[in-house]
Amino acid sequence: MREHHLKLNLAKSELLVIPACPSINHNLTIQLSSSTLKPTRTARNLGVILEDSFTFTDHISTTARSCRFILYKIKKIRPYLTEQATQILVQALVISKLDYCNSLLSGLPASSIEPVQMIQNAAARLVFNQPKRTHVTPLFISLHWLPVDAQIKFKALMLTYKTLSGTAPSYLNSLLKAYVPSRNLRSINDRRLVVPTQRGSRSFSRTFKLTVPQWWNELPTSIPTTESLTIFKKQLKTHLFREHLTNP
Repeated sequence: MREHHLKLNLAKSELLVIPACPSINHNLTIQLSSSTLKPTRTARNLGVILEDSFTFTDHISTTARSCRFILYKIKKIRPYLTEQATQILVQALVISKLDYCNSLLSGLPASSIEPVQMIQNAAARLVFNQPKRTHVTPLFISLHWLPVDAQIKFKALMLTYKTLSGTAPSYLNSLLKAYVPSRNLRSINDRRLVVPTQRGSRSFSRTFKLTVPQWWNELPTSIPTTESLTIFKKQLKTHLFREHLTNP
């Protein structure tokens, strides 16, 4: 920090200690010049609140609270807005917040994601000016919105395709391994991935390295083998759209 002429800001510097690491002394403190950093249960990084348990409960709660306030403000001026203007406003101010870094929520149970899913439901009802009890599936279909869990899967699989095609950050290559059958089988051209053996804590089951290969291998063969990112994106969204909305 001194070499790059940076100054420590104690208001923004936090020390997150992971309980799952037995070698770390949870009572430790770090002394940087005249400043002292003490452990905290949560820390914010690039707008995402990380917890020592990595359940993202605080991040989900904060995101839902922020979006709920924005929806409340938009609802006040909804009588003066057209349906198209409301949709643009909601997508810019609310849906963008739900989509930001949502791949970190992959593998979480539906009960954990429910708060942000309820925000998306409320946003769809607000666009069409529908009452609270209105069923949201027809609204999502009209808006071409994927539910939160499907959108998380969509972004993760898009990143997977980019990784396999060499257009994603290089450090992701080490997390994915192509499946090569021991014999010359027809599946050799299916672009399947090796699913690592699950070991250790439950949080490992939510990692990119384990979750994404499972999702990728569940796709119809015609989707992973597409030769264009544009075609892959279109086919993937159509597949998830049918899976989560038209064929629930």
